[in-house]
Amino acid sequence: MPKLDFKSPVPVPLAELFAWHERQGAFERLAPPWEKIRIIRQLGGIRDGQLIFEIDKGIFSFDWDARHSNYVADEQFTDVQVSGPFESWRHVHRFRPTSETTSELADAIDYQLPFAPLTTLPIGWYVKRQIERMFRFRHRRTREDMTRHWAYRSKPRLKVLITGGTGLVGSALRAFLTTGGHSVEVLTRSQSAANLGEGIFWDPDNGKIELHRMEGFDAVVHLAGENIAGRRWTPAVKDAIRLSRVNGTTLLASTLGRLKSPPKVLVSASAIGYYGSRSDTPIWETSEPGEGFLPDTCREWEGATARARAVGIRVVNLRIGMVLSPAGGALAKMLPPFKAGVGGVIGSGKQYISWITLNDLVGVIHAALFDPNLMGPVNAVAPKPVTNREFTQTLAKVLRRPALIPVPEAAIHAIFGEMGRALVTTGARVLPRRLSESRFEFCSNDLEDGLRCELGL
Repeated sequence: MPKLDFKSPVPVPLAELFAWHERQGAFERLAPPWEKIRIIRQLGGIRDGQLIFEIDKGIFSFDWDARHSNYVADEQFTDVQVSGPFESWRHVHRFRPTSETTSELADAIDYQLPFAPLTTLPIGWYVKRQIERMFRFRHRRTREDMTRHWAYRSKPRLKVLITGGTGLVGSALRAFLTTGGHSVEVLTRSQSAANLGEGIFWDPDNGKIELHRMEGFDAVVHLAGENIAGRRWTPAVKDAIRLSRVNGTTLLASTLGRLKSPPKVLVSASAIGYYGSRSDTPIWETSEPGEGFLPDTCREWEGATARARAVGIRVVNLRIGMVLSPAGGALAKMLPPFKAGVGGVIGSGKQYISWITLNDLVGVIHAALFDPNLMGPVNAVAPKPVTNREFTQTLAKVLRRPALIPVPEAAIHAIFGEMGRALVTTGARVLPRRLSESRFEFCSNDLEDGLRCELGL
């Protein structure tokens, strides 16, 4: 029976490390983002709980039923596969102190492949490699999350309201905050979900929101908005994009301004589309806006937060770059052709891509909740933007694939029209001056490390 052991130092006290694993959201933070994993049922916790989840591999999927046992506070717990892809699987999580402020995380896995030993030679090496990939990711993610939470250990835990809480960024943020001990509620467009206590109802298209349930939050994170990529910008699509951002933000900001006890901070998403198409000139938060649909939309979007600022709420307008995650967004769309070896440079390849990993974007939002010096426009991008050619070469290197098939600029324009020109064949070299001034620490400063972190490679 194969056995694997993984150990890592974690720069927080033992009690903090163990508590992180006990809180809601730990499974989501540790689930590898390159896998499509959906929780079907979760009962209890690591003390004596059950977790059933589905893993979708594209051509097939399977359920995994795991049960927790052998719980010893601040020492260990075990999960055992009841049913799933393995003949057997036993995972012991162990924790030990290494000093008053540091600890060690250790994972021991015993597993048996189905139909062993017939399956050992053909797929045993592959399974072992995938388990090692997953646990490298899990240990890095744990260290980085714990470090970020520990940096604000002297601050009180927050009650946070999130819009767009089921999207790519919102889902990751919710899990991050709950594992840090914060309380999280979401605004939902589903009346039935709100009736079941699974969020606060709002309907930004019709100006409706449950005002009486908005009291008592320390912070609000506004992420909701129509997706801007993947389809041609017809007049109707452009109206939907603009209105989803401006109307929703206006409703939220005006509602917060009417509360008896408004939150101290509103972190509202914006985009580096504010700057429009630029050459290789460095762009800061103080740079002038560009011209066109995206810059105009971003100006209105950010302007809609004025009503919250007028009542003394600290407003942070995050101008977000390309968010890198295999779970969604641009990178998820790039991966299939690049894995197939048919990726390549787009257009001239000289246009800049100002990027940020999903993990670092969550960290930026977390810092914005606490740091009083972060207000107004903040460029949520990594400190080292790259050209499209550099991005292509780096992704191909990480995936160990060739990238020799260029995509002509004319083809992008023919397929996607204005959207292709605004998002794909042009760009801007945006830099995070205000994050640098606040001494924010990125987990991934350069693109190769960011891709390896998100892809587990």
